[in-house]
Amino acid sequence: MSLVIRPRADADLPALGRALVEQQPASRYPHRDPLPMPAEDFVARPGALATWTAELDGEPVGHVAVLPVRPDGHEPELARLWSAGHGLPTERLGEIGVYFTSTAARGRGVGSALMRTALDDLAERGLAPCLDVVPFGVAADYYLRTGWVEVGRTRPSWLGDDAPDVVAMILPAGS
Repeated sequence: MSLVIRPRADADLPALGRALVEQQPASRYPHRDPLPMPAEDFVARPGALATWTAELDGEPVGHVAVLPVRPDGHEPELARLWSAGHGLPTERLGEIGVYFTSTAARGRGVGSALMRTALDDLAERGLAPCLDVVPFGVAADYYLRTGWVEVGRTRPSWLGDDAPDVVAMILPAGS
C-alpha cells in the first residue's frame, strides 16, 4: 500500500466527488442527502486555506480542508462556540472540514494521515483546531477518543430537517 497525502488538484475533484457519494450511506456525511449541489462542488470549497487529497496506490481516496473561521461567516453560532471554547478570537481559529475517506480506504490509516496533515497545517498557521460533527457514528466517537472536546451544540442552516443538532468541537492546546 502506497499512501500519499498531497495538496488537492482540480483533477482530483471527480474521483473525490465519487468517493464522497460512495461513502455517504455508511457515514451519513455530508448530512444532506441528496446534496443541494454536485459532489465535486461540495469538495471544492472556495476560500479554503488549504486542501489535501489522500492517494492510495495513485487513486484519490480521501480529502480534508482547513477553512477560515469568521464571526460573520456562514455559521456565526459555530464560530461563537469555538471561540468561547478556545478562549480565542475567531481570527485565531481554523476549521477542519470536508474530511472523508472512501469506504475501501477505511481502517488503513488514511483518515489519521489526513487529520495529522490538517492539524500540522493549523499549527504552522498558529490557528486553534475546530470542527463540527453529528452526535452519532464513527466520526463522533473518533474525535472524542483522540482528544477533541465538545463545546456546544447548534443547528446550522445547512443541516437537514431530520438530522440532530451538530456538536461543535475543539482540540485543546497540547492534545
